[in-house]
Amino acid sequence: MSPPRPMRLTRRHWLAGTTAALLGSGCRRVDVPDLADVPARWVGTHPERGHRLRDALAISKAISKAGSWPAPARHGRAGALVLGGGIAGLAAMRALVARGITDARLLELEDEPGGNSRGHTLAGLACPLGAHYLPVPQPPAYEVIEWLHEIGLLRTDSLTHRTVPDERHLVHAPAERLFIDGAWQAGLLPSAEGQPATAAQYRRFAAEVDTSRRTLGFSLPTHRSPWTPGHAALDAQTFATWLRAKGFDDERLLAYLDYACRDDYGAGIATVSAWAGLHYFASRHGFDPGPDADGRPAPGQTEEADDATHGVFTWPEGNAWLANKLAAPHAAEGRLLTGRTVCRVDLNRHDVQVWAWDERAGHMETWTAPMVVVALPLFIAQRILTNPPPALTAASRHAGYAPWLVANLHLDGPLADRPGVPPAWDSVAYAPAGATTALGYVDAGHQAVTPARQATVLTAYHALPESQRAALLSEPAATWALRVTRGLAATLHPDLPLRLRAVALTRHGHAMRIPAPGVRTAGERTGLHALRGRVRFVHADVAGFSVFEEAFSLGAQAGERGQQRGA
Repeated sequence: MSPPRPMRLTRRHWLAGTTAALLGSGCRRVDVPDLADVPARWVGTHPERGHRLRDALAISKAISKAGSWPAPARHGRAGALVLGGGIAGLAAMRALVARGITDARLLELEDEPGGNSRGHTLAGLACPLGAHYLPVPQPPAYEVIEWLHEIGLLRTDSLTHRTVPDERHLVHAPAERLFIDGAWQAGLLPSAEGQPATAAQYRRFAAEVDTSRRTLGFSLPTHRSPWTPGHAALDAQTFATWLRAKGFDDERLLAYLDYACRDDYGAGIATVSAWAGLHYFASRHGFDPGPDADGRPAPGQTEEADDATHGVFTWPEGNAWLANKLAAPHAAEGRLLTGRTVCRVDLNRHDVQVWAWDERAGHMETWTAPMVVVALPLFIAQRILTNPPPALTAASRHAGYAPWLVANLHLDGPLADRPGVPPAWDSVAYAPAGATTALGYVDAGHQAVTPARQATVLTAYHALPESQRAALLSEPAATWALRVTRGLAATLHPDLPLRLRAVALTRHGHAMRIPAPGVRTAGERTGLHALRGRVRFVHADVAGFSVFEEAFSLGAQAGERGQQRGA
């Protein structure tokens, strides 16, 4: 049964009373297009391939009972196999090849590597399909820092001997803005001007973050910080519970914290653990509410922000720029095998055998290697390994995943803007905690060096509840495009229908693991990231959440351990 036809939204729904103000009070009537008529399509992912894996599991069980699998159409051997071409898998390939395993092979489900860091081109303009920035990494992420030096994003200043970023790749100003109280303000933390109670809670929360950072310790990657009873106590409760117990109830503070958690973890303060909520701030630069009335910095903050440690890298195509840098050497040497749906992994006495469906050729193939690096979400790894280790089974329990919708909107020109801060790289509409799935949008054209604003692509993000995963899969692109564009037109840009020409949407059914209470504690108990043997697990799921530094560091370590053991 097909879904009901979406309501056709014309200017009467959300342009009434605003068109004259936007276009000039004395001009003639303008025919405003209908958003329901804008072409929309799905791009970037193939859910049917994941379902092929799901169906293959049932087939696998039936075949196992029968005694054997059918003969594959092709068989290959490799010095090592990497399953999954996201950041963790690509980092593992880099480490394996750098240490002499040049016949390693990577099997990837999609047609392009990169995972959640892939990109797209819409109307000739580059745009992201997922992750779109990388903060300048902190010292614990030394594998990432080493690689950024290698590709030129970081360098050592000859005079100061400090590490400095290539400013050409840092976010241009203005970086972020928030629409609140009828105008755009700088930054995403709601202004506390004229609201002393809000300002007081901001500074008190900053002090809590600073205390947690100093007394407990937080880092990226997480396995380089201690795990104490204090961390476990935070991980046993939701962030919202911890905030209530500490007396934090200001609506603006809670709204910002909820946004931050949804942006990094895919779920808000009522769902993620208090450990995850504090980790968001304490593992990087703390919480900065700005100076107090006397000009003093907040707890844990320095007098001036330092771009060498506080900057953010970004590109029109988002983190696809980074993924392509990682993938290019291996693609050139034929080490990346895309369009492969891994269906089964057999851990034998002397080697590992992987069964994969070749999506282009339409047949099964097998690969044998001394070791396998599993850079797949844990719930998939648990299913495809014929004899999963107990640590994987334990780490996979109670795993929740956030569905994400990424909508790229092609505009033929600039939108009319509201008062306040001019168009920025990242634009967000204020909403109380739990009130929306929207995370705002980034402008893929913001980093352009041309002075005049031209056609561009806005990339809008929605972190959806798990209950909407089925709808994300089953409902047509036009329905989701209408929801996204209607929301933007109603809250931020009433003239959106005048400029919108096409919408390309990407659905990530299991975009990231949600660090709910207990997830991080389970990871520490299993020690999955430190397992030795013929199989290693490196997906960001091992850390309990999806962050570039976690994925890259885990992948790099797996490659190092593989060489040390002579795999």
